[in-house]
Amino acid sequence: MTPPRARRRVRRHPARLSLLLGVVMLSIALLGVVAVGAPTYAAGDRTVQGTLRNSADNNAPVAGVKINVQTSTGKTYTGASNDQGRFAITVPGSDSGTLAVILDTKTLPDAVQIRDGASNTLRPTGTLSTITVNFPLGPDTRQVSTVWDQVPQLLYNGLLFGLVLSLGALGLSMVFGTTGLSNFSHGELVTFGAFATYLGNRVVGLPIAVAVAVAVALSALFGFLNEKGLWSPLRRRGTGLIAMMIVSIGLQFLLRNVYQYFSGGRALTYREYVTPAGRDAFGLFTYTNRDVVIISISGLALVAVTLALQYTRLGRATRAVSDNPALASATGINVGRVITTVWIAGTALAGLSGAFLGFSQSVTYQLGAQVLLLVFAATCVGGLGSVWGAMIGSIIIGLFVETSTLVIPSELKFAGAMVLLVLVLLVRPQGLLGRAERIG
Repeated sequence: MTPPRARRRVRRHPARLSLLLGVVMLSIALLGVVAVGAPTYAAGDRTVQGTLRNSADNNAPVAGVKINVQTSTGKTYTGASNDQGRFAITVPGSDSGTLAVILDTKTLPDAVQIRDGASNTLRPTGTLSTITVNFPLGPDTRQVSTVWDQVPQLLYNGLLFGLVLSLGALGLSMVFGTTGLSNFSHGELVTFGAFATYLGNRVVGLPIAVAVAVAVALSALFGFLNEKGLWSPLRRRGTGLIAMMIVSIGLQFLLRNVYQYFSGGRALTYREYVTPAGRDAFGLFTYTNRDVVIISISGLALVAVTLALQYTRLGRATRAVSDNPALASATGINVGRVITTVWIAGTALAGLSGAFLGFSQSVTYQLGAQVLLLVFAATCVGGLGSVWGAMIGSIIIGLFVETSTLVIPSELKFAGAMVLLVLVLLVRPQGLLGRAERIG
């Protein structure tokens, strides 16, 4: 009598999955770079903005200067700089086409003039809904810097970006560690945090600190609803990880289109601390008080999560579920409750990451999509399912993205991060801190 065939045990192999995800993300990134070459004008209103400062008077703001924006249809929209030297002119979305931004030199104050060699007419290009232009006034007082002079500033920018990125990567890595799900809708959770902060700050009128705190709480609630309404029922039905990954891709596009519908495709900004004054740090780089707060909060959040995972009862239960869910359940651990808690914490961290990214990159429906590949790259470089790996991978990706602009165009810096991902996985498929497993 032929014995029954033993059922094959399904195992997750982070090393193989990391390599596969790396190749897929590199392909997507390269396709995105190619797509950039075909510009189309953004739907909705466009805003032309800028700040006028006189370099001859210690960069003092210049007020009352008339700015005209002419469109290819022949219409002209006019504005003037305020007491801070800022101007913002809105061009209706119905008036599409190229723009010509003209500074009326007759309205310049006495002894203030356009810099020699500069023009009072600018023709900006691009597809953004917010267009920033610069009219240099007064003599050129800039100092010529070498490549090495830029390194400290780029390292600082990379550390700042890496810490913010690690908040999103940590949430993604925790979800993967406990469920095995590669959640491609994680970027939209980042976008949710940015939009929640914008609504709290701009619409409701909350102080920015309170708005960020409320956004984190709403993000945690959003993660809870995601888990209870979608992912938990799918797991109970025995849905495979590949099918659930495809569901996450569909959820990604659904949420992104919802954000686009309600925001109109515009680039939105918070009411406070969008362009804070910079401070010099020993002549090496420039920083702002806002950056210091972001770095401090990000660092505290990361330390708190890692300490909780290491020393609390819930943290030990989470690590047990991540290592072997069946054995954890057999020892009395409520696996479902642990996974729900991980979803709440992971989406809260993603929301905090989105709130911070909204300061530097504006709040758009594409915010999460722009950093999703970098979040995946960070988790794969560090090691899928590894908390420390997600943080270290994020710092590496952040530093590489910023410093790579020394040798490649800034438009390609994100694609460069994908190349770094593939190179790391070719040498160490399980990531820097991932565990190697025997396959076969």
